[in-house]
Amino acid sequence: MKIVIAADHGGFELKNSLCAYLEEKGHTVCNLGTNSPESVDYPDYAKLCCSELLKGDADFGILVCGTGVGISIAANKIKGIRCALCPSKEIAALTKQHNNANVIALGGRFTSFEDAKDIVDSYMNATFEGGRHQIRVDKISSLED
Repeated sequence: MKIVIAADHGGFELKNSLCAYLEEKGHTVCNLGTNSPESVDYPDYAKLCCSELLKGDADFGILVCGTGVGISIAANKIKGIRCALCPSKEIAALTKQHNNANVIALGGRFTSFEDAKDIVDSYMNATFEGGRHQIRVDKISSLED
């Protein structure tokens, strides 16, 4: 899989750890920064990651900020993005199965690396179920117009 990933300073360390983990598993990772723990604005990194994803070359995106909340709110302002904050592997699977989310968000200050690996793996191993869920996803998309 090809994955785009970005974080602000609050997610810098977890992002870097996830990049290494995903690359070790054979995935292609496009690390869009930030590249230091210096304070930056999470909306800039949400936009960068989501814009890259919408080009169509990546399978999904991962965003990380301190809590995952701010960066997920910013991502969901971008047409074509369905971003879900995933605090557990169960929610990560359901966000793919039911919502066909194309970006997941994590809280760098509240998610251990071990939990983050489980969350990302769970999301990647899940499949969108379509059916009644597709109807709902279509309704979400119609809200953007």
